[in-house]
Amino acid sequence: MEYDNDRIIKPAYKIEIFYWVLLILISPFANGITVFLSDWKIWLVLLFVSLAAFPAYLLYSRLMGAFLLQKRYIFFVLGSLFFFLIIQTFLFAIYSIILKFSLPSAAQSYFSYNYDTIIRESLWVIINMSLAIAVFFIKQALDEKEELLNMQRDNTLFRLRYLRAQLNPHFLFNTLNSIYSLSLQKSDKTPEVVIKLADIMRYLVEDCNEPKIPLNKEIEFIQNYLEIEKIRHKADIRFTVEGQTDGVTIEPFLFISFIENGFKHALDNSYDNSFIYIKLRSDPGQITLTVVNNTAIDIETQSKKIQGTGIKNSKNLLELLYPGDYALNIIQTDTGERRKSLIRFKNARERLKSLYPDSHTLDVILSNNAFTVSLIIKSGLA
Repeated sequence: MEYDNDRIIKPAYKIEIFYWVLLILISPFANGITVFLSDWKIWLVLLFVSLAAFPAYLLYSRLMGAFLLQKRYIFFVLGSLFFFLIIQTFLFAIYSIILKFSLPSAAQSYFSYNYDTIIRESLWVIINMSLAIAVFFIKQALDEKEELLNMQRDNTLFRLRYLRAQLNPHFLFNTLNSIYSLSLQKSDKTPEVVIKLADIMRYLVEDCNEPKIPLNKEIEFIQNYLEIEKIRHKADIRFTVEGQTDGVTIEPFLFISFIENGFKHALDNSYDNSFIYIKLRSDPGQITLTVVNNTAIDIETQSKKIQGTGIKNSKNLLELLYPGDYALNIIQTDTGERRKSLIRFKNARERLKSLYPDSHTLDVILSNNAFTVSLIIKSGLA
């Protein structure tokens, strides 16, 4: 887990520290304003008094705040009264000591034990007690909010790992099925496929557990997968990469389900002159994946097939990464006319803001002879 320097001290504690430091510095000035200018040594004495009272106020906020949280109101009232008397006794004991020194008349009047002094100090103690309780509950609310955010983050990370764990076996099953088909044919290409699979396994084990990986590693993974499919199928399989890919990072294992989906529709249906064209373009702040393939089955059957495990898992993965309003509309046409269906991902979760914070688009276009998937991920890729 990584920590920013600004978060070494949690926000809740920052508020509490700020309050107590401010109280310690302001209390002497507020209490001794009438004598502050006459003798700076008196201000120092009052500062010492504030420092001495600080642990008591801190203890009060913890104990009395806990009583309120537990709804033990009688203990809260009795404890507050006891604390009030202790603080008042402490203050007047200190003031009695101060009066033994040679003081100006204003200071003598200020520290004298009389009705005005009792009222003034009582109000000040009550204000400090109330503020101490208020700060305690503000800190409590911030702590609970942070704990909730941590739980949501941990739950999201767990779901992401769960989805990747589902995606990986699904992908491996398809790849092993390809090797099995080649072995049945006693193909000389079987060892080559096994080597490619070893490279893929290394990627899955070493890289897919990272939150982000270099785009070049994802491209290498896709290339290895396509090499396996080229050996297995006699089809026109093309993969082109455009733009600058160095220094760009991406969520791992994000594209493969859409590519697998293309093979499912085009190549697994034994369509004559099958093709699948894949283009990955990296522009500043944006990555675009386009998968185009032909198909030999009708629209209704096609619509049912695209709800397969791989696409469902990818949709779930995208929902976790970009958990705003999410909708997938599949456009069916009999003429092949290109009509777009957009998916917008907004209001990304705070703990995942570093992953692609802008809007995202996923187009799915179906026709009687072609199937196109276009995924655009914008911003936050470097």
